[in-house]
Amino acid sequence: ISICRDLPNIEVITFSVNGISDLEPLHQCQNLSELYLRRNNIRSLDELFYLKTLPRLRVLWLAENPCCGPDPHRYRMTVLRNLPSLQKLDNQAVTEEELSQALVDGVEITAPPARSSVENGWSESTASSAAGSTTEPESELLSCSLEEANKTQEELDMKPTPRDKYSSFSSQETDCSCKKKNNVLNAILLLMKELDAEGLEIIQQTVARRLQAFQKKELQEE
Repeated sequence: ISICRDLPNIEVITFSVNGISDLEPLHQCQNLSELYLRRNNIRSLDELFYLKTLPRLRVLWLAENPCCGPDPHRYRMTVLRNLPSLQKLDNQAVTEEELSQALVDGVEITAPPARSSVENGWSESTASSAAGSTTEPESELLSCSLEEANKTQEELDMKPTPRDKYSSFSSQETDCSCKKKNNVLNAILLLMKELDAEGLEIIQQTVARRLQAFQKKELQEE
Protein backbone atom coordinates (compact mmCIF):
# COMPACT_ATOMS: atom_id res chain seq x y z
CA ILE A 1 0.00 0.00 0.00
CA SER A 2 3.01 2.31 0.41
CA ILE A 3 3.06 2.68 -3.40
CA CYS A 4 0.06 5.00 -3.01
CA ARG A 5 2.36 7.73 -1.70
CA ASP A 6 3.70 8.00 -5.25
CA LEU A 7 0.25 7.97 -6.90
CA PRO A 8 -1.45 11.19 -5.76
CA ASN A 9 -3.76 11.27 -8.79
CA ILE A 10 -5.09 7.74 -8.51
CA GLU A 11 -8.90 7.52 -8.52
CA VAL A 12 -9.77 3.88 -7.75
CA ILE A 13 -7.88 1.54 -5.41
CA THR A 14 -8.66 -2.13 -4.81
CA PHE A 15 -6.67 -3.73 -2.00
CA SER A 16 -9.15 -6.37 -0.82
CA VAL A 17 -7.76 -9.48 0.89
CA ASN A 18 -4.21 -8.18 1.34
CA GLY A 19 -3.54 -8.11 5.10
CA ILE A 20 -3.45 -4.28 5.15
CA SER A 21 -3.55 -2.63 8.58
CA ASP A 22 -2.31 0.94 7.97
CA LEU A 23 -4.13 3.53 5.84
CA GLU A 24 -1.63 6.37 6.32
CA PRO A 25 -0.19 6.06 2.76
CA LEU A 26 -3.61 7.00 1.33
CA HIS A 27 -3.94 10.46 2.85
CA GLN A 28 -2.24 12.17 -0.11
CA CYS A 29 -4.48 10.57 -2.76
CA GLN A 30 -6.64 13.66 -3.19
CA ASN A 31 -8.39 12.37 -6.33
CA LEU A 32 -9.38 9.02 -4.82
CA SER A 33 -13.09 8.34 -5.36
CA GLU A 34 -13.40 4.58 -4.76
CA LEU A 35 -11.55 2.52 -2.16
CA TYR A 36 -11.99 -1.24 -1.70
CA LEU A 37 -10.44 -2.65 1.49
CA ARG A 38 -12.67 -5.63 2.19
CA ARG A 39 -11.26 -8.42 4.34
CA ASN A 40 -7.96 -6.94 5.48
CA ASN A 41 -6.50 -6.52 8.96
CA ILE A 42 -7.57 -2.95 9.75
CA ARG A 43 -8.01 -3.14 13.51
CA SER A 44 -9.06 0.40 14.43
CA LEU A 45 -11.62 2.79 13.00
CA ASP A 46 -9.14 5.52 13.91
CA GLU A 47 -7.54 4.66 10.54
CA LEU A 48 -10.40 6.68 9.04
CA PHE A 49 -8.45 9.73 10.18
CA TYR A 50 -6.32 9.35 7.04
CA LEU A 51 -9.38 9.24 4.77
CA LYS A 52 -11.05 12.37 6.15
CA THR A 53 -8.77 14.54 4.02
CA LEU A 54 -9.89 12.93 0.75
CA PRO A 55 -12.53 15.29 -0.72
CA ARG A 56 -13.63 13.06 -3.60
CA LEU A 57 -14.05 9.74 -1.80
CA ARG A 58 -17.55 8.45 -2.58
CA VAL A 59 -17.30 4.65 -2.34
CA LEU A 60 -15.73 2.70 0.53
CA TRP A 61 -15.79 -1.06 1.12
CA LEU A 62 -14.43 -1.82 4.59
CA ALA A 63 -16.47 -4.87 5.61
CA GLU A 64 -14.85 -8.01 7.06
CA ASN A 65 -12.13 -6.06 8.90
CA PRO A 66 -11.58 -6.31 12.68
CA CYS A 67 -12.41 -2.60 12.98
CA CYS A 68 -16.04 -3.35 12.13
CA GLY A 69 -16.37 -4.61 15.71
CA PRO A 70 -19.31 -6.46 17.28
CA ASP A 71 -21.84 -3.65 16.68
CA PRO A 72 -22.68 -3.15 12.95
CA HIS A 73 -24.78 -0.05 13.65
CA ARG A 74 -22.07 1.70 15.65
CA TYR A 75 -19.51 0.82 13.00
CA ARG A 76 -21.58 2.20 10.12
CA MET A 77 -22.56 5.34 12.03
CA THR A 78 -18.94 6.05 12.95
CA VAL A 79 -17.75 5.67 9.38
CA LEU A 80 -20.50 7.96 8.06
CA ARG A 81 -19.95 10.58 10.75
CA ASN A 82 -16.31 10.88 9.73
CA LEU A 83 -16.86 10.43 5.98
CA PRO A 84 -20.20 12.15 5.34
CA SER A 85 -19.48 12.49 1.59
CA LEU A 86 -19.74 8.74 1.03
CA GLN A 87 -22.47 7.63 -1.34
CA LYS A 88 -21.93 3.92 -0.82
CA LEU A 89 -20.47 2.00 2.15
CA ASP A 90 -19.86 -1.74 1.97
CA ASN A 91 -21.84 -1.99 -1.27
CA GLN A 92 -24.87 -0.38 0.40
CA ALA A 93 -26.14 3.07 -0.58
CA VAL A 94 -25.88 5.80 2.06
CA THR A 95 -29.14 7.62 2.88
CA GLU A 96 -29.73 11.13 4.18
CA GLU A 97 -31.38 9.62 7.26
CA GLU A 98 -28.23 7.65 8.04
CA LEU A 99 -26.05 10.74 7.71
CA SER A 100 -28.29 12.59 10.17
CA GLN A 101 -28.33 9.66 12.60
CA ALA A 102 -24.54 9.34 12.34
CA LEU A 103 -24.18 12.75 14.00
CA VAL A 104 -25.87 11.23 17.06
CA ASP A 105 -24.71 7.61 17.12
CA GLY A 106 -21.32 7.87 15.43
CA VAL A 107 -17.97 8.55 17.11
CA GLU A 108 -15.93 11.51 15.90
CA ILE A 109 -12.34 10.57 15.06
CA THR A 110 -9.95 13.45 15.66
CA ALA A 111 -6.55 11.75 15.87
CA PRO A 112 -4.62 8.96 14.11
CA PRO A 113 -4.50 5.52 15.76
CA ALA A 114 -2.08 4.74 18.56
CA ARG A 115 -0.68 1.64 16.93
CA SER A 116 1.21 0.33 19.94
CA SER A 117 -1.91 0.08 22.07
CA VAL A 118 -4.81 -0.81 19.81
CA GLU A 119 -7.08 -3.53 21.11
CA ASN A 120 -9.99 -4.78 18.99
CA GLY A 121 -11.65 -2.40 16.56
CA TRP A 122 -12.37 0.44 18.96
CA SER A 123 -8.92 1.71 20.05
CA GLU A 124 -9.28 1.04 23.77
CA SER A 125 -5.72 1.68 24.92
CA THR A 126 -4.53 -0.72 27.59
CA ALA A 127 -1.13 -1.97 28.63
CA SER A 128 -2.03 -5.53 27.71
CA SER A 129 -3.68 -4.78 24.38
CA ALA A 130 -0.74 -5.84 22.25
CA ALA A 131 -0.62 -9.22 23.93
CA GLY A 132 -4.35 -9.68 24.29
CA SER A 133 -5.58 -8.71 20.87
CA THR A 134 -6.36 -11.34 18.28
CA THR A 135 -5.35 -11.32 14.65
CA GLU A 136 -6.41 -13.29 11.64
CA PRO A 137 -4.33 -16.44 11.05
CA GLU A 138 -1.57 -15.96 8.53
CA SER A 139 -2.97 -18.73 6.40
CA GLU A 140 -6.29 -16.90 6.28
CA LEU A 141 -4.62 -13.70 5.07
CA LEU A 142 -2.52 -15.43 2.45
CA SER A 143 -5.17 -17.71 1.02
CA CYS A 144 -7.12 -16.71 -2.06
CA SER A 145 -9.88 -18.89 -3.42
CA LEU A 146 -11.35 -18.53 -6.86
CA GLU A 147 -14.37 -16.87 -5.26
CA GLU A 148 -12.17 -14.18 -3.67
CA ALA A 149 -10.47 -13.48 -7.00
CA ASN A 150 -13.82 -13.11 -8.70
CA LYS A 151 -14.98 -10.78 -5.92
CA THR A 152 -12.04 -8.48 -6.53
CA GLN A 153 -12.61 -8.60 -10.28
CA GLU A 154 -16.27 -7.75 -9.66
CA GLU A 155 -15.18 -4.64 -7.75
CA LEU A 156 -13.20 -3.62 -10.82
CA ASP A 157 -16.16 -4.34 -13.14
CA MET A 158 -14.27 -7.22 -14.75
CA LYS A 159 -15.70 -10.55 -15.90
CA PRO A 160 -15.25 -13.31 -13.28
CA THR A 161 -12.82 -16.12 -13.97
CA PRO A 162 -14.60 -19.31 -15.15
CA ARG A 163 -14.23 -22.10 -12.62
CA ASP A 164 -13.40 -24.68 -15.30
CA LYS A 165 -10.32 -22.66 -16.26
CA TYR A 166 -8.59 -24.04 -13.17
CA SER A 167 -10.20 -27.45 -13.11
CA SER A 168 -6.95 -29.23 -13.94
CA PHE A 169 -5.06 -27.81 -10.95
CA SER A 170 -5.10 -28.89 -7.35
CA SER A 171 -6.84 -26.66 -4.77
CA GLN A 172 -3.57 -25.50 -3.24
CA GLU A 173 -2.02 -24.69 -6.61
CA THR A 174 -5.14 -22.79 -7.63
CA ASP A 175 -5.13 -20.71 -4.43
CA CYS A 176 -1.47 -19.69 -4.77
CA SER A 177 -1.72 -19.00 -8.48
CA CYS A 178 -4.94 -17.05 -8.02
CA LYS A 179 -3.46 -14.89 -5.26
CA LYS A 180 -0.35 -14.02 -7.25
CA LYS A 181 -2.12 -13.34 -10.55
CA ASN A 182 -4.86 -11.31 -8.87
CA ASN A 183 -2.38 -9.05 -7.04
CA VAL A 184 -0.28 -8.52 -10.17
CA LEU A 185 -3.37 -7.72 -12.22
CA ASN A 186 -4.65 -5.23 -9.64
CA ALA A 187 -1.27 -3.49 -9.48
CA ILE A 188 -1.10 -3.19 -13.28
CA LEU A 189 -4.62 -1.79 -13.52
CA LEU A 190 -3.92 0.77 -10.81
CA LEU A 191 -0.68 1.93 -12.39
CA MET A 192 -2.22 2.17 -15.86
CA LYS A 193 -4.54 4.90 -14.59
CA GLU A 194 -1.45 7.08 -14.09
CA LEU A 195 -0.22 6.73 -17.69
CA ASP A 196 -0.77 9.10 -20.57
CA ALA A 197 -1.32 8.08 -24.22
CA GLU A 198 2.42 7.61 -24.84
CA GLY A 199 2.78 5.40 -21.79
CA LEU A 200 -0.22 3.28 -22.77
CA GLU A 201 1.24 2.79 -26.26
CA ILE A 202 4.45 1.48 -24.70
CA ILE A 203 2.41 -0.93 -22.59
CA GLN A 204 0.49 -2.06 -25.67
CA GLN A 205 3.69 -2.74 -27.61
CA THR A 206 5.23 -4.61 -24.68
CA VAL A 207 2.13 -6.77 -24.26
CA ALA A 208 2.09 -7.57 -27.99
CA ARG A 209 5.72 -8.72 -27.88
CA ARG A 210 5.01 -10.75 -24.75
CA LEU A 211 2.05 -12.49 -26.39
CA GLN A 212 4.12 -13.28 -29.48
CA ALA A 213 6.79 -14.84 -27.30
CA PHE A 214 4.22 -17.01 -25.53
CA GLN A 215 2.67 -18.11 -28.82
CA LYS A 216 6.09 -18.95 -30.24
CA LYS A 217 6.92 -20.99 -27.15
CA GLU A 218 3.63 -22.91 -27.39
CA LEU A 219 4.30 -23.75 -31.05
CA GLN A 220 7.76 -25.03 -30.19
CA GLU A 221 6.39 -27.22 -27.41
CA GLU A 222 3.83 -28.73 -29.79
